[in-house]
Amino acid sequence: MTTVEEFAEGFLEEPGYLDFARVGPLSASVVAEVQGINEVFSRGRFGSLAPLRNEDERMRVAASALTGFPADQIVFQPNVGTGLMHAMFGLTGAVLLSRAEFPSLTFSAARASEALHAVQPVWLETDHGRVTPGTVREQLSDSVTAVAVSLVDSRTGYVADIDGIRQVIGDRLLIVDAVQGFGVVDAPYEVADVVVVGAEKWLRAGWGAAFMALSDRAIDNLIPVWSGHTGAGVVDPFDEVLPPERAATAFTVARADSVAQARMSAALEDVASVGVDVLEAAVADRVDRVIDLADEYGIPVASARETPERAGIVVIEPPHDRLTALSASLFNHGITATTRAGTVRLSAHVSFGEETLEMLRGAFTSYSTA
Repeated sequence: MTTVEEFAEGFLEEPGYLDFARVGPLSASVVAEVQGINEVFSRGRFGSLAPLRNEDERMRVAASALTGFPADQIVFQPNVGTGLMHAMFGLTGAVLLSRAEFPSLTFSAARASEALHAVQPVWLETDHGRVTPGTVREQLSDSVTAVAVSLVDSRTGYVADIDGIRQVIGDRLLIVDAVQGFGVVDAPYEVADVVVVGAEKWLRAGWGAAFMALSDRAIDNLIPVWSGHTGAGVVDPFDEVLPPERAATAFTVARADSVAQARMSAALEDVASVGVDVLEAAVADRVDRVIDLADEYGIPVASARETPERAGIVVIEPPHDRLTALSASLFNHGITATTRAGTVRLSAHVSFGEETLEMLRGAFTSYSTA
């Protein structure tokens, strides 16, 4: 097993980076993985490229270890949006989701409805943007065949209770966009029917790599609308167009990027070597320190304070006429964060250290005395 300290030493970003909810800078192991494969790829030595085909199985096994889904029910996707499109275009009936979800969810539901008229978005009225089992229960109807939710809300950092949502929706499909939390939230992914995860945030493996895990129920009920030759169950189906097989692989279009798979595998294996529960606790400690510092300087915290309801995100909300001053102070002190809709989102990973804390303290000091 790897300790949190050993894990944290494997990251390369400079102090002041507090924007992991937007994108996580690559880890040293991911960089090494890419460099190694690029060296092999660039040479093209006899027989050297064949092992790249093994990266698909490696990625699926690594994802299986962290989600609880069987490896043969996990497929690589080029990004989260594509995986969610596969799910939404495959639905029939109504899908219940909030308009406040990240656009990957809302746009995929809307586009599927517009194109096929087989699925209809039903917009959930939320509790201040929070999707809870109670709000879902109140707005379920017989026409709803699926519920879609983000594991972690990108604007507030709120962690959805997907186990509670499963209990209230019965045997309807549960679709979870888990990118904003995977690797730092120890969630019961196995209660979902579709889990889509990207590598670019807390996994810190870059853009262009994602996976989609499907339950037996999802495979049986979703129609693989976007299914290419790789979804037919035959290696090279020349001279005939075969139907999609009844398997997770049906939700693929073409052969995967082996280099992207290797990046994601390295990151997933690193997380598994520490344990998501251990990383969750370590990130919670970092978040506590950010919240304590905001409280010390009287900067209102708009995100959840209780550990079970939050991920690695702290949202601070200064008075409207002071937002520019706070953003400028953070910028001047080298703090990378996201400013959006009147708030500042700070997101901390395990590599958050004393130097970053002192840089943040300097920014808050400048802001409070300006």
